[in-house]
Amino acid sequence: MKWLIYLVLTVCIIGGWIFYSLPSQETKDLEAKIAALENSGMDENNELPKLKSRLESQANEKIFSGILLTFLTAGLVGTVVVIDVLPMLAHKATHSVYDSGAQVEEDAMHAARSKVAQGDYVGAIESFREAAKADPLNRMPWVEIAKIQRENLEDPNAAIQTIRYALESQEWEINNAAYFLFRLAELYDEDAGDRMSATTMLQQVIDQFPETRHSANARHKLHEWGLL
Repeated sequence: MKWLIYLVLTVCIIGGWIFYSLPSQETKDLEAKIAALENSGMDENNELPKLKSRLESQANEKIFSGILLTFLTAGLVGTVVVIDVLPMLAHKATHSVYDSGAQVEEDAMHAARSKVAQGDYVGAIESFREAAKADPLNRMPWVEIAKIQRENLEDPNAAIQTIRYALESQEWEINNAAYFLFRLAELYDEDAGDRMSATTMLQQVIDQFPETRHSANARHKLHEWGLL
């Protein structure tokens, strides 16, 4: 329906410009009469000033019509550009960037998991880092890196550093930030034997996300440890 309206308006405006570009028969007749009177030098009824006034009036009306047609044309073009063309271009640009990033992230994750299956843990970590760059707000690449470092490379300290870096590298939404803090508490307590640091991580959850299930879970864990 919208495009039908655009089509009708376009046809009307084009028709208006065609009509505007053609001189009217009345204008031709006036010009002919004025020319005849001026050539004859005889204007007994003093018609010449009246004819010239009418011709000037018609010229002014045509100028006004031209201005009106110009505004109508500009309005139609502007409406189409703002309502249809610009949103379409923005949509395509957004999808182009998003789809490109998503494809890079997907390819990198697939490559990383293939390398894990092949036992190429260092290569897998690099691929997961590429995935993290392609999708910075996706926590999964960092989780997978820490898992490899902890379980396959038997380097829990590296896993701790990875999770700490991930936590500090972005403004994560609550669920992701809390996840990283709980993961750090687990690594500190179970692998590093550092319950004090683990307690600090849980307390950070309580302080940063009060009145949430994350805070409740952190309090429950501290209660299990006999610290609350």
